[in-house]
Parts: sequence; structure tokens; C-alpha cells
Amino acid sequence: MVNAGFDGLMPSSTSHIERHRSHRATWLRAAVLGANDGITSTAALIVGVAAAGSSRSAVFTAGLAALVAGAGSMAAGEYGSVSAQRDSELADIAKERMELETMPERELNELTKIYIDKGLTPELAHQVAVELSKGDVLAVHMAEELGITHETVARPTQASVYSALSFAVGALIPLIAVMAAGQSPTARVIVTFVVALIGLAVLGATGARAGGAPFKRATIRMLLLGGLAMAITAAVGKVLGTSIG
Repeated sequence: MVNAGFDGLMPSSTSHIERHRSHRATWLRAAVLGANDGITSTAALIVGVAAAGSSRSAVFTAGLAALVAGAGSMAAGEYGSVSAQRDSELADIAKERMELETMPERELNELTKIYIDKGLTPELAHQVAVELSKGDVLAVHMAEELGITHETVARPTQASVYSALSFAVGALIPLIAVMAAGQSPTARVIVTFVVALIGLAVLGATGARAGGAPFKRATIRMLLLGGLAMAITAAVGKVLGTSIG
């Protein structure tokens, strides 16, 4: 019997459960990407507009517009891209289900070969394939052939929501910073730059910790890329502000 669920991959009971973090990959990627883009793009825009000598209200308006537009863009972009991934996964699952129903012996041989390639003897590989096929055979083939599990399957709505919310939260950091910096254009640029870098450092360390990765490399990467983006935008804003003004 072919089951469309994932129950066959989950142990009914166990005395020890290892705490892995790969199940966080989908939402963590969307959240980190959204927050990083929110901080970097909004801070870069604010720094560029402030460096051009724009008024406080103009800087705030530009930053707020960047927050709203960016959050909407992230939501739409993530939903579209992850939906395309989901459609591809569903097509592969449907194909696998059809093959299991019409060519079960061939699918059993494919599963046996997978376990042989993993190092089992042909006899043991066949035995394992037969035993696993007695349960949720579709889930087994999805995991072994397609690399799709309940934890890794694409979730467009989740990715869209996480991206939009994290972008908005990230964008608020430089927006609040520039409004608290006072009237001096130079102060606005410096304060926004520094606060954004601090936010990126915290984001890099937090994302790395949540994913179980070394935080130092992630933090440095965030700082270098974010700092470069803001520096380039500030330079462009300064040049345009001077030449146009």
C-alpha cells in the first residue's frame, strides 16, 4: 500500500533523540535573508539619502518607503520562488507514487541499489529495502531518491511570512537609528552606519547559533558585505548630492 505521508520516517518511540537543526533550514534561511536584506538595503538607502544632504523628513520617508516596499517584495519573491520549488517537488512525488503503484519491483530494485551504494551488501540491502517497503514506502523513496522529507519540504507561505516580517524588523533598525541621530547629515550617516553594522553582527551570530554553525565566520561575512553596500551607497549619495545640489 502506498502512503502519501511521512509517518514511515518517524520512530514511534525512542530512548534517545539527537537534536539536529537541519529542520530549521527552510524558515531560518528565509528569516536571515529577510532580516539581512532589511537592515542592509534600508540602511544603505538611508545612508545614501542622508549623505546627499537631504532633510530629516526626506530621509525618514525614503526609509519608510524602503521598509514597506522591501517587505512586500520579499513576501512576493519568496512565495513565488518557493512555490516553484514546491511545484517541482509535488511533480516528483506524483511521479514516484505512480511508479510505486505500477512498477513496484523496479522501485524495490532502485531502493536496493541505493543501499548497496551506501555500503551494504546486496543481500542486506535487499532485506532492508523489503522491510522498509512494508511501511510508508512512498516516504522512504521520497527521502532516499528525492531527498524530500517532512522537515525539508518547501513551504511557500511560511517562507513568505518569515521573509516579510524579518525584513520589516530588520529595516526598523536603521530607520529608528537615523531618526534618533539628530539634525546633522554627518551624524545621521555615522549613527545609521554603526547601528546597522551592530544589527548585522547580532543577526549573523544569532542565525549561526540557531543553525548550529560557527558564529564568527557568519558575523564577519555579514559585517563585510553590509558595510561594503552602505559605503558604496554613501559615496554615491555624497557625489550626487554635491553635483546636483
